Amino acid sequence: MTEIFSEITSWYFNNINYFTITLLMVVESSFIPFPSEVIVPPAAYKAATGELNIFLVVFFATLGALIGALFNYYFALWIGRSAIYALADTRLARMFMIQPSSIKKAEDYFVRHGKTSTFIGRLIPAIRQLISIPAGLARMPLKSFIIYTTAGALLWNTILAFIGYYFPKELMDKYYHEINAVMIISGILFALYLVYQGFKAKSKNKQS
Repeated sequence: MTEIFSEITSWYFNNINYFTITLLMVVESSFIPFPSEVIVPPAAYKAATGELNIFLVVFFATLGALIGALFNYYFALWIGRSAIYALADTRLARMFMIQPSSIKKAEDYFVRHGKTSTFIGRLIPAIRQLISIPAGLARMPLKSFIIYTTAGALLWNTILAFIGYYFPKELMDKYYHEINAVMIISGILFALYLVYQGFKAKSKNKQS
Protein backbone atom coordinates (compact mmCIF):
# COMPACT_ATOMS: atom_id res chain seq x y z
CA MET A 1 0.00 0.00 0.00
CA THR A 2 2.85 2.38 0.85
CA GLU A 3 4.51 1.75 -2.53
CA ILE A 4 1.25 2.46 -4.36
CA PHE A 5 0.84 5.66 -2.37
CA SER A 6 4.38 6.77 -3.28
CA GLU A 7 3.84 6.03 -6.97
CA ILE A 8 0.58 7.99 -7.05
CA THR A 9 2.23 10.89 -5.23
CA SER A 10 5.15 10.96 -7.67
CA TRP A 11 2.79 10.80 -10.64
CA TYR A 12 0.69 13.62 -9.19
CA PHE A 13 3.68 15.92 -8.69
CA ASN A 14 4.44 15.57 -12.40
CA ASN A 15 0.83 15.94 -13.52
CA ILE A 16 -0.75 18.59 -11.33
CA ASN A 17 -3.75 20.21 -13.02
CA TYR A 18 -7.36 20.92 -12.13
CA PHE A 19 -8.49 17.47 -13.24
CA THR A 20 -5.89 15.57 -11.18
CA ILE A 21 -6.64 17.78 -8.16
CA THR A 22 -10.33 16.91 -8.43
CA LEU A 23 -9.66 13.22 -9.10
CA LEU A 24 -7.36 12.70 -6.11
CA MET A 25 -9.63 14.70 -3.81
CA VAL A 26 -12.48 12.39 -4.82
CA VAL A 27 -10.24 9.50 -3.77
CA GLU A 28 -9.27 11.33 -0.56
CA SER A 29 -12.91 11.78 0.46
CA SER A 30 -13.96 8.21 -0.32
CA PHE A 31 -12.80 4.98 1.32
CA ILE A 32 -9.19 5.16 0.15
CA PRO A 33 -6.96 6.97 2.68
CA PHE A 34 -5.08 9.42 0.44
CA PRO A 35 -4.33 12.59 2.46
CA SER A 36 -5.33 16.00 1.12
CA GLU A 37 -2.09 17.33 2.64
CA VAL A 38 -0.19 15.90 -0.34
CA ILE A 39 -2.74 17.12 -2.91
CA VAL A 40 -3.59 20.75 -2.20
CA PRO A 41 -0.29 22.33 -1.02
CA PRO A 42 1.71 21.23 -4.11
CA ALA A 43 -1.08 22.54 -6.35
CA ALA A 44 -1.08 25.81 -4.42
CA TYR A 45 2.68 26.03 -4.88
CA LYS A 46 2.15 25.72 -8.63
CA ALA A 47 -0.39 28.53 -8.35
CA ALA A 48 2.24 30.66 -6.63
CA THR A 49 4.54 30.13 -9.62
CA GLY A 50 1.76 31.19 -12.00
CA GLU A 51 1.02 27.77 -13.50
CA LEU A 52 -2.40 27.48 -11.85
CA ASN A 53 -5.00 29.80 -10.31
CA ILE A 54 -5.15 29.57 -6.51
CA PHE A 55 -8.93 30.12 -6.38
CA LEU A 56 -9.50 27.36 -8.91
CA VAL A 57 -7.19 25.07 -6.93
CA VAL A 58 -9.39 25.53 -3.85
CA PHE A 59 -12.57 25.23 -5.93
CA PHE A 60 -11.64 21.96 -7.63
CA ALA A 61 -10.20 20.50 -4.43
CA THR A 62 -13.48 21.25 -2.67
CA LEU A 63 -15.49 19.90 -5.61
CA GLY A 64 -13.52 16.65 -5.50
CA ALA A 65 -13.99 16.37 -1.73
CA LEU A 66 -17.74 16.81 -2.13
CA ILE A 67 -17.99 14.20 -4.90
CA GLY A 68 -16.08 11.67 -2.80
CA ALA A 69 -18.22 12.44 0.24
CA LEU A 70 -21.41 12.01 -1.82
CA PHE A 71 -20.15 8.61 -2.96
CA ASN A 72 -19.78 7.49 0.66
CA TYR A 73 -23.12 9.04 1.59
CA TYR A 74 -25.10 7.23 -1.13
CA PHE A 75 -23.14 4.01 -0.71
CA ALA A 76 -24.08 3.88 2.99
CA LEU A 77 -27.64 4.94 2.22
CA TRP A 78 -28.14 2.15 -0.30
CA ILE A 79 -26.51 -0.85 1.35
CA GLY A 80 -27.29 -0.16 5.01
CA ARG A 81 -25.52 -0.38 8.35
CA SER A 82 -25.01 -4.15 8.66
CA ALA A 83 -23.51 -4.40 5.16
CA ILE A 84 -21.17 -1.46 5.84
CA TYR A 85 -19.81 -3.13 8.96
CA ALA A 86 -19.51 -6.48 7.18
CA LEU A 87 -17.50 -4.87 4.36
CA ALA A 88 -15.29 -3.04 6.87
CA ASP A 89 -14.36 -6.40 8.36
CA THR A 90 -12.96 -7.79 5.09
CA ARG A 91 -9.31 -8.14 4.06
CA LEU A 92 -9.81 -5.60 1.25
CA ALA A 93 -11.03 -2.98 3.73
CA ARG A 94 -8.02 -3.63 5.98
CA MET A 95 -5.76 -3.01 2.98
CA PHE A 96 -7.22 0.49 2.87
CA MET A 97 -6.81 0.82 6.65
CA ILE A 98 -10.56 0.67 7.27
CA GLN A 99 -11.88 -1.34 10.20
CA PRO A 100 -15.29 -1.72 11.88
CA SER A 101 -13.85 0.27 14.81
CA SER A 102 -13.08 3.25 12.54
CA ILE A 103 -16.62 3.16 11.13
CA LYS A 104 -17.99 2.97 14.69
CA LYS A 105 -15.83 5.93 15.71
CA ALA A 106 -17.21 8.05 12.86
CA GLU A 107 -20.77 6.91 13.61
CA ASP A 108 -20.47 7.77 17.32
CA TYR A 109 -19.06 11.16 16.37
CA PHE A 110 -22.01 11.79 14.07
CA VAL A 111 -24.51 10.78 16.76
CA ARG A 112 -22.91 13.15 19.28
CA HIS A 113 -22.69 16.19 17.03
CA GLY A 114 -25.48 15.71 14.49
CA LYS A 115 -25.47 17.72 11.28
CA THR A 116 -22.49 19.87 12.26
CA SER A 117 -20.35 16.73 12.47
CA THR A 118 -20.15 16.68 8.67
CA PHE A 119 -18.57 20.15 8.90
CA ILE A 120 -16.34 19.59 11.94
CA GLY A 121 -15.41 16.08 10.82
CA ARG A 122 -13.78 17.46 7.66
CA LEU A 123 -11.10 18.97 9.89
CA ILE A 124 -10.23 15.85 11.88
CA PRO A 125 -7.88 13.10 10.62
CA ALA A 126 -9.33 9.55 10.58
CA ILE A 127 -12.84 11.04 10.76
CA ARG A 128 -12.58 13.15 7.60
CA GLN A 129 -12.94 10.35 5.05
CA LEU A 130 -15.56 8.36 6.94
CA ILE A 131 -17.93 10.96 8.40
CA SER A 132 -20.10 10.79 5.27
CA ILE A 133 -20.96 7.14 5.97
CA PRO A 134 -22.96 7.69 9.19
CA ALA A 135 -24.60 10.69 7.52
CA GLY A 136 -25.86 8.32 4.82
CA LEU A 137 -26.85 5.67 7.35
CA ALA A 138 -28.83 8.26 9.30
CA ARG A 139 -30.45 9.52 6.06
CA MET A 140 -29.30 13.06 6.75
CA PRO A 141 -31.12 15.50 4.41
CA LEU A 142 -29.06 15.80 1.24
CA LYS A 143 -29.21 19.60 1.16
CA SER A 144 -27.83 19.89 4.71
CA PHE A 145 -25.19 17.27 3.97
CA ILE A 146 -23.95 19.15 0.90
CA ILE A 147 -23.89 22.51 2.70
CA TYR A 148 -21.99 21.29 5.78
CA THR A 149 -19.62 19.07 3.82
CA THR A 150 -18.80 21.80 1.32
CA ALA A 151 -18.22 24.36 4.09
CA GLY A 152 -15.88 22.03 6.00
CA ALA A 153 -13.97 20.97 2.89
CA LEU A 154 -13.69 24.58 1.71
CA LEU A 155 -12.23 25.70 5.04
CA TRP A 156 -9.71 22.84 5.18
CA ASN A 157 -8.64 23.25 1.56
CA THR A 158 -8.24 27.01 2.02
CA ILE A 159 -5.88 26.38 4.96
CA LEU A 160 -3.85 23.87 2.92
CA ALA A 161 -3.78 26.18 -0.11
CA PHE A 162 -2.58 29.10 2.03
CA ILE A 163 0.32 27.00 3.31
CA GLY A 164 1.26 25.73 -0.14
CA TYR A 165 0.99 29.19 -1.69
CA TYR A 166 3.04 31.14 0.85
CA PHE A 167 5.58 28.55 2.02
CA PRO A 168 8.61 28.07 -0.27
CA LYS A 169 8.77 24.56 -1.72
CA GLU A 170 12.12 23.92 -0.07
CA LEU A 171 10.59 24.54 3.36
CA MET A 172 7.57 22.40 2.46
CA ASP A 173 9.84 19.50 1.49
CA LYS A 174 12.13 19.88 4.50
CA TYR A 175 9.50 20.44 7.16
CA TYR A 176 6.58 18.55 5.65
CA HIS A 177 5.96 16.35 8.72
CA GLU A 178 6.18 19.30 11.12
CA ILE A 179 3.84 21.41 8.99
CA ASN A 180 1.45 18.49 8.66
CA ALA A 181 1.43 18.01 12.44
CA VAL A 182 0.69 21.71 12.97
CA MET A 183 -2.21 21.53 10.50
CA ILE A 184 -3.66 18.47 12.19
CA ILE A 185 -3.38 20.00 15.68
CA SER A 186 -4.87 23.27 14.45
CA GLY A 187 -7.77 21.41 12.85
CA ILE A 188 -8.46 19.45 16.04
CA LEU A 189 -8.29 22.59 18.21
CA PHE A 190 -10.63 24.45 15.88
CA ALA A 191 -13.03 21.50 15.86
CA LEU A 192 -12.99 21.37 19.68
CA TYR A 193 -13.69 25.09 19.77
CA LEU A 194 -16.73 24.62 17.52
CA VAL A 195 -17.97 21.76 19.70
CA TYR A 196 -17.53 23.93 22.80
CA GLN A 197 -19.49 26.76 21.19
CA GLY A 198 -22.22 24.30 20.26
CA PHE A 199 -22.55 22.98 23.81
CA LYS A 200 -22.47 26.54 25.14
CA ALA A 201 -25.33 27.55 22.82
CA LYS A 202 -27.36 24.48 23.84
CA SER A 203 -26.90 25.29 27.52
CA LYS A 204 -28.12 28.84 26.97
CA ASN A 205 -31.18 27.60 25.11
CA LYS A 206 -32.04 25.17 27.92
CA GLN A 207 -31.71 27.89 30.56
CA SER A 208 -33.91 30.30 28.57
